[in-house]
Amino acid sequence: MKEETKAILAGRKSQEFNGAVNTPVYHASTILYPSLAAIRGKQKIPYTYGRRGTPTSAALESAVSEMENAEGTVLTPSGASAVSLAILAGLEAGQHLLMVDTAYEPTRKFCDRFMARMGVETQYYDPLIGGDITNLLRDNTGLIFMESPGSQTFEVQDVPAIVAAARAHPSGKIKTALDNTWATPLHFKPLDHGVDFSVQAATKYIVGHADALLGTVSATKANFEDLRRTHAMLGLCAAPDDVFLALRGLRTLPLRLHQHQTSALDMAHWLETLPFVRRVFYPALASDTGHALWQRDFSGAAGLFSFELEPCSEAQLGEMLDNLSLFGMGYSWGGFESLIVPCETPRTAVPFETDGQMLRVSIGLEHTDDLKADLMAGFQRAGYAV
Repeated sequence: MKEETKAILAGRKSQEFNGAVNTPVYHASTILYPSLAAIRGKQKIPYTYGRRGTPTSAALESAVSEMENAEGTVLTPSGASAVSLAILAGLEAGQHLLMVDTAYEPTRKFCDRFMARMGVETQYYDPLIGGDITNLLRDNTGLIFMESPGSQTFEVQDVPAIVAAARAHPSGKIKTALDNTWATPLHFKPLDHGVDFSVQAATKYIVGHADALLGTVSATKANFEDLRRTHAMLGLCAAPDDVFLALRGLRTLPLRLHQHQTSALDMAHWLETLPFVRRVFYPALASDTGHALWQRDFSGAAGLFSFELEPCSEAQLGEMLDNLSLFGMGYSWGGFESLIVPCETPRTAVPFETDGQMLRVSIGLEHTDDLKADLMAGFQRAGYAV
């Protein structure tokens, strides 16, 4: 089936719920066992305790697994917890972690603060390293974590080359994980490229309406049991109403993502024409340094990108951002509404140097003529001459 059809059908079992199109919301902690044999584990039953799953969570897990081409998927309360879970499932104490230098800021904090306490050494690597990551692998390397495109500057990684290097290592034990929130499995399927764990902040495009927090981690057959067991030991589970909202969002994901891409590409091309815009960081642009890899590996793009303005003062930036009428300032993305934030570019392996003003935008579902007018008025308030 085509992806649009999968998004409609995946995880749905209407016949089990008296014909209801949508899986009902199960609010459950205690689930009653039908017999002593069941509570002793001698009789198989599908659900045993709310934290371990309900028909609501099972529907979303099944749907995401189908779209990720995964053996299985687990749900977490947020995207940050999904990233943390994948790292914990792929590593053991005392191992070496290779983390992409463009990683989402909470990912960096988890590695630098929490994993360091567990005796795990995190080494950051250039997102454009490709197959040369072989030179960084050690006997105790346990996991290579990728994010493609990267946060803030949107570098596209050569995922197949990195996976090949991990698999070729003599230890035979190096796992790979990838934060796939930007592309979603509609536009990139990490497991099809040999990645072991695919992570999504479902808060973003899957939920799609800025009203729920959720994370997903999907794994291959060889890795799903480790993932499931780690997930259970950490006691992670997602709220049933949030799961329902994610199921709702999933059904319209292909349509929304198509519009996000169309609008973002229009906005990115427009920004490139402005004399005070130095660079636009968006892999779908032919001018972007990652465009060739994006064309090779991805089937589409998202609505999130960044751009660099000529330098401005904090007061000028405030004049621009504080009075926008359509772009809100907020630290999320993937919803129907457009967002803009100034963005920092913390790096360890390869510094990102600029004296300009970096801004990240999430292009929502508004008409791009209106979005352009809103931004242009902001640029003029900041003193940029057209």
